[in-house]
Amino acid sequence: MAFTPLPKALATAGLVMLGTSAAFAADSPALLTGASATMLANTCMGCHGPDGASHGPATPTIAGLSKDYFVDVMQGFKSGEIPSTIMNRIANGYSDDEIKTLADYFGNKPFVKANQNFKPKLARRGAKLHDKYCEKCHGNGGQSAEDDAGILAGQWAPYISWALADFISGHREAPRKMKKRIEKLLLKKGAAGFDALVNFYASQR
Repeated sequence: MAFTPLPKALATAGLVMLGTSAAFAADSPALLTGASATMLANTCMGCHGPDGASHGPATPTIAGLSKDYFVDVMQGFKSGEIPSTIMNRIANGYSDDEIKTLADYFGNKPFVKANQNFKPKLARRGAKLHDKYCEKCHGNGGQSAEDDAGILAGQWAPYISWALADFISGHREAPRKMKKRIEKLLLKKGAAGFDALVNFYASQR
């Protein structure tokens, strides 16, 4: 599995929602519960899979994410701070309360690791690189949701490759600490280092 960034059109081709949040305008602005929350979340499942467990490969699993992280990402899409061909428009269709409802709904679902191919030799190399460059923010080998930095272990490899390519190119602004670590890894290992990381995350089932 090589670190080959996906074309943006492919990476976001499946993100057109099956509905909008307009149907929920009559609901209370407080967090929706029960059937209403499920109906709102259903608009995401057409692309992100049942209960947010994506069938991939370019659409990420959103189940089990930190609620704060989910809200931050959706607000990033909504403001345009995080670039996207589709999700910017989709996020603008939700109110802040609806985004919090989605974060609560998917945050309570289990993260389902993707069953995907990987290269064992590269995965072993990637494990060492993760410990050195990524573990402080993406704890427990990239499995922790508690660090509010997203789950990497078992996430779809093409999606991770595409996201990393955005950070490396500067198309998406990385947090200060992440930017420094990306620069160091790129300087010392080049694209091969990121290829190894992607294989390490893909290896975790």
